[in-house]
Amino acid sequence: MTRTTNPAAFGRVAVLAGGWSSERQVALWSGEGIHAALVAKGVDATLIDATPEIVLNLGRQGYDRVFNILHGTGGEDGTVQAALDLQNIPYTGSGVLASALAMDKLRTKRLWKAEGLPTPEWLWIEHEADLTTAVERLGLPLIIKPSEEGSSVGVSKVKHADQLHVAWQLARGSDGAGDDRVVMAERFIGGGTQGHEFTCAILDGVALPTIRIEPDGEFYDYNAKYLSDNTRYHCPSGLDAELEAQVQAICLRAFRLLGARGWGRVDFMLDADDRPWLIEANLVPGMTSHSLVPMAAKARGIDYPELCWTILEGTLPGAAEGGG
Repeated sequence: MTRTTNPAAFGRVAVLAGGWSSERQVALWSGEGIHAALVAKGVDATLIDATPEIVLNLGRQGYDRVFNILHGTGGEDGTVQAALDLQNIPYTGSGVLASALAMDKLRTKRLWKAEGLPTPEWLWIEHEADLTTAVERLGLPLIIKPSEEGSSVGVSKVKHADQLHVAWQLARGSDGAGDDRVVMAERFIGGGTQGHEFTCAILDGVALPTIRIEPDGEFYDYNAKYLSDNTRYHCPSGLDAELEAQVQAICLRAFRLLGARGWGRVDFMLDADDRPWLIEANLVPGMTSHSLVPMAAKARGIDYPELCWTILEGTLPGAAEGGG
């Protein structure tokens, strides 16, 4: 719902982009698009390549609210949200707890399973030897990935046992820089008669039309998401009306169970019986030319500038679905 048509109602807006995570480049691309859209609609917006020091001083700089598009560590895990809360600066998207939960795929899946939502069986991989147990329990192919990264960073689809070691190293991020990441193995879901890889965008408490993804490659990895022009997207996804409504309801419930608000995206797969399985939630999704939330919004008749405006409206007083 429209809360204001006056760009002055937002005051000075900081668009936080870039950042210090492995998804920095994607966050720069997203921020550039959002900033241009808001300025075109008359908003007093400033594009900021964020550092922790800059975030901690936004209040002193006189900003009235923040459009947070920092993907990954820091910007998506509750850290920046907490810093903004302490400065009483309203911001787009979810708060501290939901952000921290959604960033941690293991805990997200534990919560969803406890609440009866469908999510593929998984195993926490504490040691490389646990991969043998994962193959025995989950079968091949399976997915190996870090628990707390986005944009498919460090994710591998393992089809043969001799690929396990490389997948383990990639998921851990064992390059000598920083702490090793928490790793998980997940049963691979595939074979859906109407496609198997999907996402559902959430905007202002409403599930938007689902998107079916045909990735360029084995799965929807970083290259397929941001670099390839050969990945194909179908929106609306082509699901029959009953299944579309079913998965929208499941994704919206998954989003709300995390305490998420404002906007975001829930990814799911369909198996050979067209049963949906929740994969993860993304509470600061990409907003690039290849991104999925703008695509779903467009299918609902919302263009990119209007989408940015609507997300920012969630920071205004009385916005039940907004962040801050």
